[in-house]
Amino acid sequence: MGDAKRKRFGAYLARLRRDAGKSQRQLAEALCRISGTASVTRHEISRWERGERVPDVWLPALATALSVPHDTLGRAAAHARGEDIGTEMRSPAEALAYFLPDSVDLGPLESSAGRRVGATTAAALADRAHGLRLADDVIAGGDLLAPALRELDGAVRLYRETTHSEDTGRSLLSSIGEIAQITGWIASDAGEHDQAARAYRLGVSAAREAGDLALVGNLAGSLAYQLSNTDHEDDGVSLAHAALEEAGPDAPAKARALYLDRVAWAHAKAGDAQPAMRALVEAHEAMASEDSQESPEWAYWVSPEELDVMDARVYTELRKPLRAVPLLQEVLGRYDSTHTRELALYLSWLAVALVDANEPEEAATAARRMLDLSSDFASDRTARRGRIVLTKLEQHRDISEVHEVLDTYAA
Repeated sequence: MGDAKRKRFGAYLARLRRDAGKSQRQLAEALCRISGTASVTRHEISRWERGERVPDVWLPALATALSVPHDTLGRAAAHARGEDIGTEMRSPAEALAYFLPDSVDLGPLESSAGRRVGATTAAALADRAHGLRLADDVIAGGDLLAPALRELDGAVRLYRETTHSEDTGRSLLSSIGEIAQITGWIASDAGEHDQAARAYRLGVSAAREAGDLALVGNLAGSLAYQLSNTDHEDDGVSLAHAALEEAGPDAPAKARALYLDRVAWAHAKAGDAQPAMRALVEAHEAMASEDSQESPEWAYWVSPEELDVMDARVYTELRKPLRAVPLLQEVLGRYDSTHTRELALYLSWLAVALVDANEPEEAATAARRMLDLSSDFASDRTARRGRIVLTKLEQHRDISEVHEVLDTYAA
């Protein structure tokens, strides 16, 4: 368990570093400047992120360099070292304390209705939105949905029951939109699709009122993705295109690449091969284009590697396994093992692509690993993919490796 805790902290630290836009070498240099010493190297940062060591005396400097609250980082590090911090994470919901800073109160506001809030509160709410996104990286939707809904409800009440300037109001509305987006994503992962759609629509309303068109595109595209995956393919295509158009051609490069990937996926689910392939090419072109705008914080995970994953998924959906398999194998070879759900999902597409490539034995190996990873994970998305994989393998039941997987996991 100690190794798992250290690795989880390491993945968290790596995510914070990437969010800050720093390489391992740049972070090491920043720590040296802050501390006035030259005793931290890139290799030490790498050891922390791999979970081999947990920083101790460097925590204050790390918090400064990464612009995160010291107490939040300290709590996570203490847990990684196995120390009793009074909030031992017995459940995934309790693990939320890892990620959600307590710098803004989202509890009942009746006693302070009408109080004025400013930029500090708006910034703190934005931190909570980002913390919820980080939590979704490692906690399944079924375990995270109730806390996410509380966050969304608290954010809405914070906006409605306080007074604020126009600028602060726009910032609060953007954060509500971001919390609504990740809450919708979490609800969809939990299989609560109606609840997810309501959250997405609330978020679109808030983002539009804030004038945040890039966020509107993310919310509408998220709902399009859900529609495409729940037997509403035509609606998914229409909404994915609408999301791309509403965000506009001047959307930040990472955001535009994401919207184009969702267009590609919607067309793939609808069986439209050529539009899907064109959208994949356009997504990579958008990602590689020069960008005069700063990427929104919610796009922290969008990268060339993630575009490769979508390429592979689209190729799998379009029954092009010779393109899909090498991409998925490359991605899986370097994927962060702490992101269990995504790892299981990517393995599911690899298993399907291997069946289509007439490699049932290798498909069975990938399927077994995928099903083992997701067996205790409260994610409707992985459960659905598991059923698809088992159905796909059924045609090769006469092969011993496949027969064993089907018999073991059919229930």
